Amino acid sequence: MPAPLPPAPMRRWFSCHDAMLRHLPNLITLLRIALVVPLCLLILDRQWPQALAVAFIAGASDALDGFLAKHFGWQSWLGGMLDPLADKLLLTAAFVTLALVAAIPAWLTVLIVARDLVIVVGAIGYHALIGRFDAAPTRLSKWTTVVQIAFVLYTLLRLTQWIAQVPELDAALVALTVALTLASGLHYVIVWGQRAIMQRRSRP
Repeated sequence: MPAPLPPAPMRRWFSCHDAMLRHLPNLITLLRIALVVPLCLLILDRQWPQALAVAFIAGASDALDGFLAKHFGWQSWLGGMLDPLADKLLLTAAFVTLALVAAIPAWLTVLIVARDLVIVVGAIGYHALIGRFDAAPTRLSKWTTVVQIAFVLYTLLRLTQWIAQVPELDAALVALTVALTLASGLHYVIVWGQRAIMQRRSRP
């Protein structure tokens, strides 16, 4: 015998609150975007422990909104656009400001910013000429983001002097960051270039 349905007012309450909670991942993502300015100011002022705390909160919020969206089925097209945008803004801000205070090589920042510019310009061009751009990140792109976040956190940890600097580890992290940044950028260009060609050919 099927279980009885809850009373109508209770069903309406759950339905209303579920509709509100569906936006929770996007609100967390907006909070992550709001952390860009404090992170930049703290790095420029060389307030390393505070900058590390903000960067850690940003990384934790990234994991939290992704978990909520997947676990409860709260994904949305807006969330798919906001989440990578928040990652790009935070990482770009962190790398640029760390380069400005000479904490990391400037050429590494140029490489990361150039890769993101290629993706953004390509996405705008695809949206304008072909159709809506699906911003869902690839597995390679996700790993690139994870490694870049780890690089920023490691750099801030080193600057706080909570861990000792290990030149071999520095070199390995730089090499891994460069390799994944180049590979993911090239992957985006190839995949979305092929899709654009196929879409143009399929049109009458």
